[in-house]
Amino acid sequence: MEIVVIGGTGLIGSKVVNRLRGEGHEVVAASLESGINLLTGKGLAGALADAQVVVDVANSPSFEARAAMEFFKTAGHNLLAAERTAGVQHHVALSIVGLERLPDVGYFRAKIAQESLIKASGIPHTILRSTQFFEFFPALLQAAADGNGFRIPPALYQPIAAEDVAATVAELAVASPLNATTEVAGPEARPMDEMARKYLAATQDKRQVTTDAGALYYGSRIDDRSLIPAGKARLGSIRFSDWLGSIPRRKPA
Repeated sequence: MEIVVIGGTGLIGSKVVNRLRGEGHEVVAASLESGINLLTGKGLAGALADAQVVVDVANSPSFEARAAMEFFKTAGHNLLAAERTAGVQHHVALSIVGLERLPDVGYFRAKIAQESLIKASGIPHTILRSTQFFEFFPALLQAAADGNGFRIPPALYQPIAAEDVAATVAELAVASPLNATTEVAGPEARPMDEMARKYLAATQDKRQVTTDAGALYYGSRIDDRSLIPAGKARLGSIRFSDWLGSIPRRKPA
């Protein structure tokens, strides 16, 4: 089976490529570095010429609302048009759990627009919505910075290891299209502030977390339903505590 992974050199894409190649599939890792430009369409026709499956894990270079919307709409139109021309049989896309529950987050609105293009394309598809990655914690803390500490809400959080996300994407890529959306999450849900403290302790970071139910998540208020799957979801196997044990420690000052 020939599979093209759009965004194939990124955090998730590189892991998906390695998994699929390990299973014996012919895989093209498509990215800007390999001459594939989603915004102009350059290189897409050649890359997809023999593809049976396209996996889209590309991300907007900007999380700003307008820039993200422009990226996902333009990239989506170009990619799906090239897939129709090439006769691609299955489009697999990675998205985010809880998009509709946080309409104030502009990046989430852009991902909804991306999903809408896929559903309207007529191409057999599978959309995988994932909770945030464990690897996202540094960015989460940066966004929650407050002086020399962090202000974080106690809402339930169910992040997942990037390795587990990649495994699920790879599994779906070689399965029949669902023509639907499915979800994946980490094996356990815990309060976000509690998990942030565990991350700081594991990385030997002495800064403190202040629990604040009114603290915003990228400009939006969240509760216990905002960032976890709405119903039954696939679950990753890597627990947060095990992942914490594998990350590099900060060097003493």
